[in-house]
Amino acid sequence: MSIIQAIILAIVEGLTEFLPISSTGHMVLTSAAMGIGNDDFVKLYEVAIQLGAILAVVVLFWKKFFKFFEWSFYIKLAIAVIPALVFGKLLNDFIDENLGNPIFIAIVMFFGGIVLLFVDKWFKNPEIFDEKEVNIRKGFFIGCYQVLAIVFPGLSRSAATIIGGMQQKLSRKAAAEFSFFLAVPTMIAATGYKLLSGYQLINASTIKLLLIGNIVAFIVAIIAIKTFITFLEKRGFRLFGWYRIVLGALIITLYLAKVPLSFN
Repeated sequence: MSIIQAIILAIVEGLTEFLPISSTGHMVLTSAAMGIGNDDFVKLYEVAIQLGAILAVVVLFWKKFFKFFEWSFYIKLAIAVIPALVFGKLLNDFIDENLGNPIFIAIVMFFGGIVLLFVDKWFKNPEIFDEKEVNIRKGFFIGCYQVLAIVFPGLSRSAATIIGGMQQKLSRKAAAEFSFFLAVPTMIAATGYKLLSGYQLINASTIKLLLIGNIVAFIVAIIAIKTFITFLEKRGFRLFGWYRIVLGALIITLYLAKVPLSFN
């Protein structure tokens, strides 16, 4: 992977990590289109640069993360992340196999887009407008929605947890913010596991790519998070739903037409 390819993937990660359109799906599709999708280091890189995007959440919401006397915040996140940790470990082989399958991801992206078209109508009467009102039980149920993103690569962790939050009566903004917070322990665990299991791929050359990728992902994610919250409050999920449907249909059509996209 060249530096330019690393930067392109990092921009895609920063833009999509917190949007309900699947960062993993976009990075897999992008790396496949660049002809590097089957490279073992690329697969590690796609997970490792999530640290940069996660750091953007911690910086933007630093008052929340460093208010050490509010234990309930940390306990909620610790309980909410348990389902993803358990199923992530149990389904590790399934995840690795399907993360490299752009057609599977495109199909999930398509049908996930259809779901997003109706989300705003399903949950019209929120009762919780601040993270402090989310109790441990609700936090756990929202965390269970993360498992859907593990079972269906391309669904989007962000989409699953925001929908889970809205199902638990959170407003769009509160659900999005809780999804951001929950991403921190989830992605730290996923990235740490991936780096430990793929440590043999890390050397002086690949460390440089990882540093560049994390810096770029951090900067782009800062912009994306600020923009997304404002957009979501005003417009809801419909545009994201149509985007997913169009992109998923395009990839499936190209595949059925046997157009070479370096997917193999």
